[in-house]
Formats: sequence, structure tokens, C-alpha cells
Amino acid sequence: MELIEITSANVEKLGYFCRMSKMKTPGNQNKVEWLKKRFSEGLKIKMFRKPERGFIEYIPGEYAWRSIRAKGYMVIHCLWVVGKSKGKDLGSILIGECISDAKKAGMNGVAVVTSEGTWMTGRKFFQKHGFETVDKAPESFELLVHEFKTATKPTFTGNWTDKSKKFGDGLTILKTPQCPYNEDAQDTIIEVANELGISSRVIDLTSAEDVRNLSPSPYGTFNVVVDGRFFSYEYSVPKLLKKKLIEFRKGS
Repeated sequence: MELIEITSANVEKLGYFCRMSKMKTPGNQNKVEWLKKRFSEGLKIKMFRKPERGFIEYIPGEYAWRSIRAKGYMVIHCLWVVGKSKGKDLGSILIGECISDAKKAGMNGVAVVTSEGTWMTGRKFFQKHGFETVDKAPESFELLVHEFKTATKPTFTGNWTDKSKKFGDGLTILKTPQCPYNEDAQDTIIEVANELGISSRVIDLTSAEDVRNLSPSPYGTFNVVVDGRFFSYEYSVPKLLKKKLIEFRKGS
């Protein structure tokens, strides 16, 4: 179970866990360039060498690409353990790495955004490792923290409804390069919107500050707003997406 750290020197050779068989796709190339800028801000990616399959990505709170205020805390962006690697306590090892690095950096603790029923790691896993909920938001989002010392607790930025209203009629996609799947998700949504005669546009969020100020949900990496209302932060297949969009607009 060899754990390796990804850096600007080895990321193009070793990848960063996600979609490693498709490193030449636009989404993956965007992610690589994004990572090269983030490493200098303290971002870390650690993953198990094959045959094990698991990784963790985290960054100091002031640079986190989530719609939260978490200065002084380390923020986990992603944590995955998949396939036959599940059930081997690899997730605990990865969290231990993050906690250890945060303590070495003199931080107040570690924070993470969770949401139930999605690809995001659920709150129960983090609760087993000493995390407690400190804030909640619509769409089952929770902000959890593992504190090392008494300090101002992280919070969501809030104002979700007002943020969504600003985008007006039509379909608006807000995305970042933080996830390599965003390009494919964007193309699918635009294709379905065109089929339904819905105008669409894409807003690229290019900084952590953009995410905090503009994201209409705590999951700052990818969000969809329809007619000034928050629609989704999840990726979907065309058939299901089309059905959801039709039902969503009927309810407006």
C-alpha cells in the first residue's frame, strides 16, 4: 500500500487519480494546469499506487474551491476509495495524512463539505473520524470540521437564492477546472438545453474568490442555474437530465 504525493514535477507522468486513462482530454488538461497553480498555494494530492485505488485532495481554507469561509483550516476537496480497495481502511489512512499535514502547518483543524446521495463522501464517514457538523445548506449539504483547538468555525457563504437570481432567464453553467469531468458534463447539459430550446451560457470561475462570491451552492466546482433558480450540481445522462429539466421548468 504505497502512498505517493503528486507534485508539479510528477503530475503529468503520474496523473492525479481521476480519468488517468484519458489524460489528453480537455477536462484533464485543464485540471493539470489548475493543479500546477494550486501547488504553490499549499494544495496536496496523495494517492495509493496501483493496484490500490484511492486518493485525497486538500488545500488551505483561504484557497479552497468550495463556497465556504474556512481561513485557518485545511479543506478537503475530494476523497475517494473505489473498487476492490474499499473495506481496507484506506480512507482512514488518507484522512490521517490530511490531519497530520494540517497539524504540522499549525492550522485550527480540517474541514470538508459533504452531501448525501451523491459521489461525494457522506458525513457518516467523517463523523467516525472526529468530524462534527458546524453548518448546513440546501440540497443536503453539510460543513463538517475536525478541530484541533478552539477557533472561529468555518461557515458556508450563504445567500444561495440571491446568487441564483442574478443569472436570470435561460440556463447558466458555472464551472471550474477543479474537476476533470466538468467539460463532459457541460457539453451534455448544453446539448439537452439546445434540444429543449433553452438558451444556455457558461461562466468559468477562475479563482477561489469567484467560487465564494458567485457559486449558488456550497459545491463551488460545478453548478447549474435555470431561470434564476438553482437546478443542480450533479452530472447526469441526457435522458434523465432532459426529464429533470422539463419537470423543473414546469414547477417554476
